[in-house]
Amino acid sequence: MTNSSGTNLDSRKAGPAGADAREGVRNEARDLLIEIGTEELPPKALLRLSQAFTDGVRKGLEQAGLAFGSVHSYAAPRRLAIWIEQLATSQADREQIRRGPALTTAFDGEGNPTPGAQGFARSCGVAMEQLEQLETDKGAWLIYRVMERGRATAELMPDIVTHALNQLPIPKRMRWGAGTAEFVRPVHWIVLLFGDSVIDAEILSVKSGRETRGHRFHHPQTIYIGEPAAYAPLLETEGRVMADFAARREAIRGQVIEAGVAAGGRVLIDDDLLDEVTALVEWPVAVVGDFETRFLDVPSEALVSTMQDNQKYFPVVDSAGKLLPHFITISNIVSRDPAQVKAGNERVVRPRLSDAAFFWNQDRKQRLESRIDKLGTMVFQTKLGTLLDKQKRVAQLAGHIAAAIGADKQLAERAAMLAKCDLLAHMVFEFPELQGVMGRYYAQHDGEPAEVAQALDEQYWPRFAGDALPASATGQALAIADRLDTLVGIFAIGQPPTGDKDPFALRRAALGVLRILIEAKRDLDLAELLATAAAGFPSALKAAAAVDGVFDFMMERLRAYYTDAGIAPDVFDAVRAQRPTRPLDFHARLHAVTEFRALPEAESLAAANKRIGNILRKTEEAIPSTVDAARLIDTAELDLAKALSELRDGVSAQFDHGDYTEGLRRLAALREPVDRFFDNVMVMAEDTALRGNRLALLQQLQGLFLRVADLSRLQS
Repeated sequence: MTNSSGTNLDSRKAGPAGADAREGVRNEARDLLIEIGTEELPPKALLRLSQAFTDGVRKGLEQAGLAFGSVHSYAAPRRLAIWIEQLATSQADREQIRRGPALTTAFDGEGNPTPGAQGFARSCGVAMEQLEQLETDKGAWLIYRVMERGRATAELMPDIVTHALNQLPIPKRMRWGAGTAEFVRPVHWIVLLFGDSVIDAEILSVKSGRETRGHRFHHPQTIYIGEPAAYAPLLETEGRVMADFAARREAIRGQVIEAGVAAGGRVLIDDDLLDEVTALVEWPVAVVGDFETRFLDVPSEALVSTMQDNQKYFPVVDSAGKLLPHFITISNIVSRDPAQVKAGNERVVRPRLSDAAFFWNQDRKQRLESRIDKLGTMVFQTKLGTLLDKQKRVAQLAGHIAAAIGADKQLAERAAMLAKCDLLAHMVFEFPELQGVMGRYYAQHDGEPAEVAQALDEQYWPRFAGDALPASATGQALAIADRLDTLVGIFAIGQPPTGDKDPFALRRAALGVLRILIEAKRDLDLAELLATAAAGFPSALKAAAAVDGVFDFMMERLRAYYTDAGIAPDVFDAVRAQRPTRPLDFHARLHAVTEFRALPEAESLAAANKRIGNILRKTEEAIPSTVDAARLIDTAELDLAKALSELRDGVSAQFDHGDYTEGLRRLAALREPVDRFFDNVMVMAEDTALRGNRLALLQQLQGLFLRVADLSRLQS
């Protein structure tokens, strides 16, 4: 039996001979290789699938309690693979404790085990003497300790791999052959190699082995893998497959740059395109192609879109950024006749470029303004009307904004009416990403004012986080107006973003407006702009009721914007509490409070503001609007009143002019008189007049700080 602490009183017996040696074997570690061989995987999803597969296997190992070393991911068009170094050959043995009846019911008055205790011993398969007692603060029980033998890694891996594969982000899985297995593409081979031994398993209806396959054309035969560490080098030297995605990507980048120099220019390398091309090839070989110079008359953006999006080519430009009649393509083979590969790609791209040239010529035969009425046939949103309805609202709002920022109202209204006309052009129908860009070209061709043409492109800026802002005042007015109209309209019909769903990209629209107002230093009142936007909708829609919701939604976008910029959340909350409605003013307050809290006086004054807020909040009596100097009798309150009087007018003037930083710095001088006041003055005096006067003094002090922010929200 045991003592009261639960420690076994019997001496433990030594295990059988060889037990220590076997435990040493159990603690071995070996490398593991997992490879899923498939038909060509979706290129845009390859990297995401690889990362998710690796994360899933890693999580499975951790949950199983298996120790392991470095993890290496491999991803190529026909394979997902993972090499795990020093993976334990089994789980560690674990002690399990089974708890039985409480001691109060386990033994009778004479100390004999009750039937309940005896039943517990039988259920554990042991005699009563082998049970222990466990005492804790919550009680005492009979327990039985048993060592649970850890399972072998080879037994666990098939389920871990299968679970990881089942959890991959695959929107639609496919079946192949007569089997029932489902995956993103048909699976042809599985490698599951642990050290130098194969883990016998069937995954996705394919039996595991140790043979991989090389390049589909250069080495279609199987390749025997002796050990996991040999996988990537063997595939590269014998199979002509660069399995490491990152290494293959950098190899492509280097080849493309070198080929661009050879073509007499430099290459435009889009990171997304580079990822996609990397996912398309196993053995990259750069090839330089050419096209006729006549195509350079077409706007370069259209040619670049054609080459990048349709053909997966890398365009070449000169030192000034002007497009050259060359492109770089990445072949998946080392051809015995590179000239044929070059000619074939040139033959394929020529019709694409010809289409772009045709669209360019056809679109210019019709002026942009001739398409305005046709916008009335395109629905923006069922409850919000057509694109023409939207553009009329946007034109009114853009004119209002232009006047407010000192821009030309007529130019803003003209740009707004032409803003969506290029959506009806052949070029934009073929290349939707060129909306705005082509509008600028067509407006220039039509002889529209330069700022109007520029605004048609800038209306979509910023297109993404970190993108450039509209440079022209007309472009800024149009960009703000278009986004605010969408925000108010969609909120008014009750379809704000929910969770990850944001079909109208309202989060991006909100942040775009805020960035323009703050970074372009346009000191406009957001609440007033939203109200003006709401007034443009039919009264039946009751858009005005949505304004507060849109404002709060945008303020939350502003929170994320400043979090990314390193502004402390409590600083944002302190300013937000005062609900400033001008984002540029909000920006100034944030930075002023950030600088203020770095001062040595800040913590004490923030605490004092919190104390003042609590006192005033609990006060039910009416507080005088002014301080009666005759009722200031205590030295500490006289000193505080004097210091406040000396600072008030000057600091208020600074706040009026938006100089919050200097104003708060000057208010920091109030720390000492405020501290003395709270140390020596009884605010809630029994004398009603005296108490009211002191509350009035604190209210004036608080009011001055609240001109900037609620400092009581700052965390110490």
